[in-house]
Amino acid sequence: MCGFAGLLSRSTLGTDADLILENMGLAIEHRGPDSSGVWSDAASGIGLSHRRLSIMDVSSHGAQPMRSVSGRYVIAFNGEIYNHVDLRDKLAREQHVFQWVGHSDTETLLACFEFYGIEATLSQLHGMFAIALWDREQAQLTLMRDRLGEKPLYYGWVGEAFLFGSELRALKAAPGFESPVDPQALSLFLQYGYVPAPLSIYARVSKLMPGEYLQVSRHDPQPVTRAYWSVDEVIRNGVNAPFQGSADEAVTALESKLKTTIGRQMLSDVPLGAFLSGGVDSSLIVALMQAQSSEKIKTFSIGFDDPRFNEAPYAKEVAQHIGTEHEELYVSAKQALDVVPMLPDIWDEPFADPSQIPTFLVSQLAKKQVTVSLSGDGGDELFCGYNRYLVAGKLWRYMKPIPAGLRAGIGRLLTTVEPGGWDSLGRWLPGSKGLGSIGDKVHKLAGVFAARGPHDVYNNIVSNHAQANNLLLKPVIDSRPSRQANHGLCDVQQMMAWDLKEYLPGDILTKLDRAAMAVSLEGRAPFLDHSVVEFAWSLPLEYKFREGETKWALKQVLYKHVDRALIDRPKMGFGVPLRDWLIGPLREWAEALLDARKLRSEGHFNVDAVQALWQEHVGGKRNHAAILWNVLMFQAWLARQ
Repeated sequence: MCGFAGLLSRSTLGTDADLILENMGLAIEHRGPDSSGVWSDAASGIGLSHRRLSIMDVSSHGAQPMRSVSGRYVIAFNGEIYNHVDLRDKLAREQHVFQWVGHSDTETLLACFEFYGIEATLSQLHGMFAIALWDREQAQLTLMRDRLGEKPLYYGWVGEAFLFGSELRALKAAPGFESPVDPQALSLFLQYGYVPAPLSIYARVSKLMPGEYLQVSRHDPQPVTRAYWSVDEVIRNGVNAPFQGSADEAVTALESKLKTTIGRQMLSDVPLGAFLSGGVDSSLIVALMQAQSSEKIKTFSIGFDDPRFNEAPYAKEVAQHIGTEHEELYVSAKQALDVVPMLPDIWDEPFADPSQIPTFLVSQLAKKQVTVSLSGDGGDELFCGYNRYLVAGKLWRYMKPIPAGLRAGIGRLLTTVEPGGWDSLGRWLPGSKGLGSIGDKVHKLAGVFAARGPHDVYNNIVSNHAQANNLLLKPVIDSRPSRQANHGLCDVQQMMAWDLKEYLPGDILTKLDRAAMAVSLEGRAPFLDHSVVEFAWSLPLEYKFREGETKWALKQVLYKHVDRALIDRPKMGFGVPLRDWLIGPLREWAEALLDARKLRSEGHFNVDAVQALWQEHVGGKRNHAAILWNVLMFQAWLARQ
């Protein structure tokens, strides 16, 4: 795991090029504190900067930027290629004579690009990666991103230079960087809590999409992107050629696939461990790690005093059952709140998933003992783990027969009662204990009644769509292509596909990458090996949701290693008491960022709308914590610019 940055200039580089590249690298030093390097070719206008976190081949033989043996290619690479030893063996079998200098995956990548070319190499890689490759023969730059978007990669022409790097801060370190906030990116951020690719918060900068590569040169400055792997194609293949075995055979095949993938991802020349929440996904990863290790796996979890958000006791029980060396840290409210001012520095593009706080804290805990930590990210999206898949599907089936006008009227009727009124009524309902604010859920449901199809139901559940544009000074029309429904999928599968393409890379993987990299920790997600993704999409939905149970196939594998009683409980998530924090200890911080004069001078928000939202929240009329957190994270980010 590392970080890189670079530039391609329309003209020759000046004598200060290496200093500029060093400064771009310094901006992302946290991604690679072990060593640094720069390479430039003044006549060609190209320069690369690299920061290294040594994982495989910690010697200087793995240093970057690295040249290929022939001298044709120069590479800067962030990530891990888990099958690079297999690729070396393949090169040897095919009689490609190559004198290896070290045993880094970077050297393997260069050899593969040399002998196979770009697309043929990418198709063979098992790993997470962002790559910058300069072809000296063709005078062409190629940027590449892994299939699911585990590693970030930003790029864009700013002035006379094409800038690129692992984080926005690396591009901003280049002299003369200037770019306005993209209004559409801000609108989408308010809706989802992240800026979806290919947009970035800056109008002149883009993100490379997962599964794509980009090529650009001085003579052809318009970047051309191509897909080498596609979620849509994987889904089509899975639907057209589904797994034909029985449920038991599916479970056996899944366990075998996961063991192979996890075994690959346990390769490391530095200490390795895993995050453990005690939920299905992380427990399964840890169980299969321990099954393949002669030593106790190091596991890490965070606990909170508030029982609504505390999974630590479950994680501890699972760790004891599996036999790991478990470390837990109970975090006080103050310790968690102390992270809040750091958030716009950790995520240098606005990001507003509140679980970013515990994710950073558990990364901080793990880094004290290990340099690599495996996680269970991706299990929900692949194996039908989110409750919203089932809720949205049921809602649409019930609502579809109702005429659209009548549905809209029902929605308006539901909002005539304030959330507090619904809460009072809800207390008399059987089974209402633990449901939280029923009023907020009813008002959310009211928005769903205006849906024109399952896409609208899904969008209403996963976003703050109804409120976001009202908060902007100049409302924005979403000009992105609309989500295309795959007619071979049911509604639940369609939502899983959308999450895999959008929510997973935009939210979950961005959260993991920045939280871990902020403390120079490498996070790995075995569920996201493309072989697992492709197998998961070949499984019929009945093997994922069965007899009222989500993630059925995953759980059957897990039950072979962990007692069912330790796992079967309601899904908790990795949350924080955001509603209470904004009313209490974070109120002064929030009100400073939402100051009316400040908002007017910045010119992004409708001040009256934001203030009304805030007053409803602090007055206890509505729980606006989610949308307010999005606004606050943008404001905190803006204050750092």
